[in-house]
Amino acid sequence: MSENNRDGKRTARERLAAERAKQKNAEKRRRALIVGASVVCVLGLAAVIGVVAANAGKDDGDSAGPVVAPSGANGEDSLVIPVGESGAKSTLTVWEDFRCPACKSFETTYRRTVHELTDAGQLKVDYRLATIIDGNMGGSGSRTAANAAACAQDAGKFVAYHDVLFDNQPPETDDAFAQTDKLIELAGKVDGLDTPAFRKCVEDGTHDSWVDKSAQAFSNGGFRGTPTVLLNGKNIFDDQTMTPAKLKQQVQEAAKS
Repeated sequence: MSENNRDGKRTARERLAAERAKQKNAEKRRRALIVGASVVCVLGLAAVIGVVAANAGKDDGDSAGPVVAPSGANGEDSLVIPVGESGAKSTLTVWEDFRCPACKSFETTYRRTVHELTDAGQLKVDYRLATIIDGNMGGSGSRTAANAAACAQDAGKFVAYHDVLFDNQPPETDDAFAQTDKLIELAGKVDGLDTPAFRKCVEDGTHDSWVDKSAQAFSNGGFRGTPTVLLNGKNIFDDQTMTPAKLKQQVQEAAKS
């Protein structure tokens, strides 16, 4: 073998090794981003108690009215917005807050894989909405955005609008989602969603009490913060090696069994 050929092969191997190292480091950075950002959205026990107590102190006259679940919601007290085939062998339960930066990090990293698996009928996702940033930072954007997402569910466009909200998430300290005009403006990014019925649902806060009940369920569940993501009941972030590729592998293996 000529010296040039040996050098060429050695260079190719070095490039391949460098690319593999680059991909490995990228995966580590993505996991670190989710874990690190989740600290921002951790809910302290005192904050949980304070928010729950404040909500519990409201009588019916001060609340948003009767609990109106969005169309198609299921589970206990109809607090779950299901996406995907009901017969899928794997279920991903996702607790999210539309103001939560760590939730956006999760969506950025895992969304494509989750959509691929739900579209293939291999995964069902149970979306559950929380409002912990309202409690931690003040404001009402978590609640108002969650109501708007429930209104989108009524229109059969929850997933698309859910994704738009995270793609256009304001800084955590900016309560922009408290403005119904902003939420209606973002609905224009989803084909067919910006209708008089949707606008009325958002402006009236039709599902506000349902959102409050969902937030109460999150508090009662003893979860540490958002996002809380459970695959068949097991928190995926307990596995420090979890990646979108690994999640996909686990779901596809379950689908074959």
